Amino acid sequence: MRLGGPVFVDKLTPDAWIAALQHKGYRAAYCPLWADASVGERSEYRAAAAEADIVIAEVGAWSNPLSSDRAIADAAYRTIVDALRLADDIGAVCCVNIAGSRGAKWDGPDRRDMTEETFAMIVDLVRRILSEAAPTTARYTLEPMPWMYPDSAHSYQRLLDAIDHPGFAVHYDPVNMINSPPKYFQNGTEMASFIKALGPRIVSVHAKDIVLRDELTTHLDECIPGDGALDYPTFLAELARLDDDLPLMTEHLKTEAEYDRAADAIRGFAAAAGVGL
Repeated sequence: MRLGGPVFVDKLTPDAWIAALQHKGYRAAYCPLWADASVGERSEYRAAAAEADIVIAEVGAWSNPLSSDRAIADAAYRTIVDALRLADDIGAVCCVNIAGSRGAKWDGPDRRDMTEETFAMIVDLVRRILSEAAPTTARYTLEPMPWMYPDSAHSYQRLLDAIDHPGFAVHYDPVNMINSPPKYFQNGTEMASFIKALGPRIVSVHAKDIVLRDELTTHLDECIPGDGALDYPTFLAELARLDDDLPLMTEHLKTEAEYDRAADAIRGFAAAAGVGL
């Protein structure tokens, strides 16, 4: 695996970006560019990453193509196509988004989101995105969520089968699928099962942690790796069975110091498990 995370650069250039990644000891990176980047910029960063042996893990396309507001949905569709093309141009492993929501909040729950009608809408959208963007190496992926498809290995496999396209792959975020106390307390088993089922299709992974609060009714909160109950030894050992270049990316933290602490914790878990990062 290759550990990566955000880096903080005052003036972004290919050299400064690579230097910041190397200073942190990262061997994977988030895409440093936006979809409006020129052909020349895309080429420069791709070459810099290749020369430094950095894997660009993903381009985020965070938007809501399932919005009930047609203008929002259309803009999201264009955002995703453009992001997937950027991922392909810059040599990123994947472009990632969530499926989206038919409710008011783009990443929030809505009673319609986990219906067969919405499942069919997701399948159609992903097929259209892949057809228009036509990536050659980058894959389009959907980050799992606790209240929308895909929310499990089963629903992800259903999407893979229904979409039936080599350009669609799996983005894995185990914390996002821990949506009940049983899954929380048995998260090592849950992760091992997911990776066993979908491992060959997993192309990028998010590394977070989770804690169950002792407040009614149920409160599950993200936290810094090492501060929660995620079974990191199992998580890392199972991922280590997959591609040696699989990116493992920290996210959702607020400061550079927090990202440093997260990386240190993950490296500690990896060393104890005999896993290289």
